[in-house]
Amino acid sequence: MAGTAIQFDNMRAEKQRVARNSVLVAICITTLKFVIGAFTGSLGILSEALHSSLDLVAALMTMYSVRVSDLPADSDHQYGHGKIENLSAFVETSLLLITCVWIVYEAVQRLFFHTVEIEPSIWAVLVMSTSIVMDYWRSRALQKVAQKYSSQALQADALHFATDIWSSAVVIAGLAFVWAGREYHLPWLAKADPISALGVACIVVWVSWRLARETLDALLDAAPKGIRNRMIAQVRNVPGVLDVDRVRIRKAGSRYFGDVAVAMGRNLTFQASDRVVNDVTQRIHGLLGDSDVLVTAVPRAEGAESTFDRIRAAALRNNLTVHDISVQEMDGRIHAELHVELDENMLLIAAHDRVTALEADIRAHAPEIDSILTHIESEPATIEMTDAIVYDEALEKRLQRIVATFPDVVDIHEIILKRVRQHKFLSCHLTLPDNLPLSRVHDIQTELEIQFKREAPDLFRVLMHPEPQTDNRR
Repeated sequence: MAGTAIQFDNMRAEKQRVARNSVLVAICITTLKFVIGAFTGSLGILSEALHSSLDLVAALMTMYSVRVSDLPADSDHQYGHGKIENLSAFVETSLLLITCVWIVYEAVQRLFFHTVEIEPSIWAVLVMSTSIVMDYWRSRALQKVAQKYSSQALQADALHFATDIWSSAVVIAGLAFVWAGREYHLPWLAKADPISALGVACIVVWVSWRLARETLDALLDAAPKGIRNRMIAQVRNVPGVLDVDRVRIRKAGSRYFGDVAVAMGRNLTFQASDRVVNDVTQRIHGLLGDSDVLVTAVPRAEGAESTFDRIRAAALRNNLTVHDISVQEMDGRIHAELHVELDENMLLIAAHDRVTALEADIRAHAPEIDSILTHIESEPATIEMTDAIVYDEALEKRLQRIVATFPDVVDIHEIILKRVRQHKFLSCHLTLPDNLPLSRVHDIQTELEIQFKREAPDLFRVLMHPEPQTDNRR
């Protein structure tokens, strides 16, 4: 957590520093352009000066937006403050369009209705050249930080100032044509200045259109291009995900917010589904970085479910634990039996109601079942205290003789006799062949339990732990 906080602080400091430097450069450039534009009377330079003044306003807004956008979420802004970066870029687009309208109007006036004498000078060229150098420097700096932290406000500024380079070059070209017209007595070249201003306007329109699309998409929560399909592809590859039902994604500032609904097997336990959700979240973080992701698990039947699967699904829906499920066919009719575990402190009437509801659910989702028998078992709610550990050598020898009659059992060991609530409990470990099917293992344990209780009728409970022969040799 400390490392993440340090990284976040470094990000904020770097974004604010580059935005602040951009403001200082904008102040210098704007001042120089206004002074030289007024001195020369060049519409190209004056339009660039006005453009730069709006650049200054945009740079100030960017500086403010990057300071606010990284503030943590609060009760009034539960998705954080990242949208302020998108709003800043949108306002910048509007300012650019206003600039464009003024430039086009003034250029048309000078081309067709009145003439303004322009005085090209070396100072104008120096100022515009200086502007190009400074715009190149800050555009590179802004672009680097914008890409590093996915900041749309800084990206908008970087794109804006990159186009300033071209517009400044257009103005220099216009001044050069005006100068050439005077030197070589070609008066029609005097129109190059308003024409160059129209060139600036075209560049502004192009930049504004690009910014408008990006900012409007962000403000309207449009999914970033291509991200949704990549998310779906990543999520579908997560083990345990059957399908992707819904993917919603939005971006606020530099952070993504994702809402994903994935279908999982309805018989998954809560812990298993939680692992799948965590895996999905990690995959999305790998694609989107530090994003805020909400993953919703949707239970769904997995292909052709068996009758056993549908019984377990009904138990999960009713928040019940079942075991020893048995399904038999007799005379073309399906009969199901199962053990249901309920709190030992529950009254019989309440327990019967829970089981009745479970049986109704099973019949609704497994209509092939004709009859259901449920065995209600009490699920312990308290830790049982052991009164004593009993040692009975004679009983152990008798049990060993019984085990010896089972050819599949390698040995019996760790035999423990306990007295709990005035009842005798027996636990032991059985060593069995590695390749023995579980159905056979269960049959052996059941038969041994029957014979153990026949040999020692005072045994209240018998619990056996089966172990593979290979594992027992380690």
